[in-house]
Amino acid sequence: MKVIVYAIAKNEEKHVDRFMDSVKEADAVYVLDTGSTDSTVEKLKALGAIVKIQEVNPWRFDAARNLSLEMVPEDVDICVCIDLDEVLTPGWRKAVEESWAPNSTQKTTQLQYNYIWSHNPDNSASVSFWISKIHQRKNYIWEHPVHEVINCIGVEAVVRKGYGFEVHHYPDKSKSRSSYLSLLEIAVKESPNNDRDSHYLGREYMLYKRNEEAIKELERHLTLESAIWEEERAASMRFIARCYMRLNKLHTAKKWALKACAEAPLERETWWELANVAHAQKDFRLMHFAAITSLMNGKQGEKYIAEPSAWGYGPYDYAAVGANYLGFLDEAIKYGHAALDVAKKQKESDEVIKRLSSNLEQYSLKLKNKLSKEQK
Repeated sequence: MKVIVYAIAKNEEKHVDRFMDSVKEADAVYVLDTGSTDSTVEKLKALGAIVKIQEVNPWRFDAARNLSLEMVPEDVDICVCIDLDEVLTPGWRKAVEESWAPNSTQKTTQLQYNYIWSHNPDNSASVSFWISKIHQRKNYIWEHPVHEVINCIGVEAVVRKGYGFEVHHYPDKSKSRSSYLSLLEIAVKESPNNDRDSHYLGREYMLYKRNEEAIKELERHLTLESAIWEEERAASMRFIARCYMRLNKLHTAKKWALKACAEAPLERETWWELANVAHAQKDFRLMHFAAITSLMNGKQGEKYIAEPSAWGYGPYDYAAVGANYLGFLDEAIKYGHAALDVAKKQKESDEVIKRLSSNLEQYSLKLKNKLSKEQK
């Protein structure tokens, strides 16, 4: 089989060496540079990549991806699309080839694989999910201006799961994502009934704290006929709750957080959102219940809608604070220790560590005083 890697790039010089080392098992590497002003092009060429320079104006990710795909020769069997801030695990090529057609009469056209979108400080996976940017050369096209996807056209896709390799994402946090909002607005204008784009746009408004616009679009997402994925619907409800919190409409925020819990009751993020609303309302009973329920649910980071904060020290901290308020001091100490352990493992700030340590000392002292009084 002929296996190649293709990518788009702009000002990625600090990632080039790691990227090219990661993809060295490919027969060739094709990169469309869309206007770098640093040494990205020179470094890629020096390490053997085939590079074409072409600006995309107006900018769209799908247009850029399609231009990079056009660089790939027609006789290629498998195309692997990754970005320069991503890394393929060693042995990926053999794993891809073995997964491509495992004893089947149907010809594989596309592979799904595990994508590690973010990492904990110890480099373990924080958020990961399955994506499918590995595909045959013919009959595929990129669609959507942003959060683009590769789609099969003209023939039926045969999608298999690929095992034995992963793609790890190490984002450049200095890079702006300012174009995402305008591109999502274009995407929704082009396909107003696309539930995925609607959810993404509402989320983007929420991230920019454009709360009223976020609420409006996320509520629209929930009305779309194709919006049937419960976890994504619950995420829209969570984001609506968050926006109402910012608008200081806590009662309405709680209603939406409860709706999210009802929509996807086994998702940790939904209960964590409710715990945050309850904390803002100083409803410590509800906060305690929601925090503990969140800790009983979900598996870390299995979907793109996962939120790392739900998997940090926060739920343990809220469970401890709530238990302390309710007088469950043994439980407060247990969750207080857990919160501190997670915070240290995730290398939280000195301020956070100090606060959690102080809380734990207060719980222990309170229990000591209580036991002392009971003995008298």
